Amino acid sequence: MAQNIAFVRHDFIAPETPPSTDSTVVGWLRKNLFATPTDSVLSLIGIFAVLYYLPGALNWLFIQAVWTGADRTVCTTAAQGGIQPDGWSGACWAYVNDRFIQFMFGSYPRDQLWRPLLVLAIAIAILIPFLMPKVPRKGLNTILLLIVLPIIAYVLLLGGRFGLSYVETSLWGGLMVTLILSFVGIAVSLPLGIVLALGRRSEMPIVKTACVVFIEFIRGVPLITVLFMASVLLPMFLPPGTNFDKFLRALVGVSIFAAAYMAEVIRGGLQAIPKGQYEAADALGLNYFHKTTFIILPQAIKLVIPGIVNTFIGLFKDTSLVTIISMYDLLGIVKASFGDSGWSTPVTPMTGLIFAGFVFWIFCFGMSRYSAFVERRLDTGHKR
Repeated sequence: MAQNIAFVRHDFIAPETPPSTDSTVVGWLRKNLFATPTDSVLSLIGIFAVLYYLPGALNWLFIQAVWTGADRTVCTTAAQGGIQPDGWSGACWAYVNDRFIQFMFGSYPRDQLWRPLLVLAIAIAILIPFLMPKVPRKGLNTILLLIVLPIIAYVLLLGGRFGLSYVETSLWGGLMVTLILSFVGIAVSLPLGIVLALGRRSEMPIVKTACVVFIEFIRGVPLITVLFMASVLLPMFLPPGTNFDKFLRALVGVSIFAAAYMAEVIRGGLQAIPKGQYEAADALGLNYFHKTTFIILPQAIKLVIPGIVNTFIGLFKDTSLVTIISMYDLLGIVKASFGDSGWSTPVTPMTGLIFAGFVFWIFCFGMSRYSAFVERRLDTGHKR
């Protein structure tokens, strides 16, 4: 006959040593760079690479760079003592300085530059309080950002009304085009992506099929194809004499392309919501609109904030593809300037591309940091 054997511990286990809280520089290095032999080897390789390449890069970018000048001849001699072994200076920032207005606004009339600058100032004045959580009246701010600002920008940039001279969109270019395409694409793709995601999960066969076909078709072709279709093929299906502005076609193409990807990001968040949330909403007697608006979507969007911002960053960089329809954003207009014989040097292309890449990095890094801030604020497991 088996006996039940019970054992009760009389002595407690000795407490373990608390985690190290060394906040000195040595402690930080040990924790983050040299915690394990593998970390130590990788850290040493990284430090060696930085020490080997960084001085030369800084020398080319700043020390031997040329900052002022009127043409390519200034880049044959370095501003700070000597030239490179190939006979040329370091980075030719004089070229960027000379072309800066063109890089920002394209061929927009120089005597009318106050118009895009005014639009930029208004956009910043509206966007800053919109992004600050503690600023009240978000509803009014949203109306100003998504309705009032586009109307003001349309009137000021295009002109033809209120005594403003008409400036056709073919003269637009540079960073201005990049920002307009990105803003419109972001503002349209997020709500349209939410609608498509909800439609794909709908129980109505027609709605679900239409959303699935749209999403899968757009995601199945590259953005260049969408832009080409919007610019070249779309006019063929319109009635004779009907024409859309090329810039408007680019806006439509970029927006629907981003919306298809955004729909899948939102759908991932919707699928991550536990079934109990739907059942609880139904138990409260909420209809579909209230359940989706106040319970399901806020939780789903919170879960996929990194994916949403990642789509925004990809959209911002993909605006460079509008060169396929003869429109020139920042990168396109920088590359087009390489053909200018007045600034044709071996260092000009690299300087221009570094400048364009740095501008793109500033905006993308800013969106990434704001995304991290929103995640920390919405994370109920962390103190605000």
